[in-house]
Amino acid sequence: MKNVLLLFLLLTAKYSVVTAQQTKHQIVFQLITADTTAHKAFVKQLNNIYQVAPTADIKVVVHGPGLDMLSSSKSIVGNQLKTAAERGVVFEVCEFSMKERKVEKSMLFSFAQYTPAGIIRIVELQEQGFSYIKAGF
Repeated sequence: MKNVLLLFLLLTAKYSVVTAQQTKHQIVFQLITADTTAHKAFVKQLNNIYQVAPTADIKVVVHGPGLDMLSSSKSIVGNQLKTAAERGVVFEVCEFSMKERKVEKSMLFSFAQYTPAGIIRIVELQEQGFSYIKAGF
């Protein structure tokens, strides 16, 4: 009986790992902070996700002080973000925040995309089935 139970547990664990890797996760991150420690933590979160779920569909909506993370003159994680964008991560910047902070598109990384209103974009993605996660801490 113990052997049967052990076999069942092993098969269940293997099935759980395979299922996690095959599921197409849809994740929307919200990044709203200029805190560079949070930016580093966010990059680490992205790397962790790709190790477990390499096919995840990830979108990052950046607004408010979070624009600093995508600023070519302020970001400390620019190279890592470029690599993430090459993997398919989409970075969307709130145009309301850009206007409020007097940030021009030329001041941001070229892989950045734009959305009129960051909060509305997050809502739209959640309505499409994306899971919401606040980036950083």
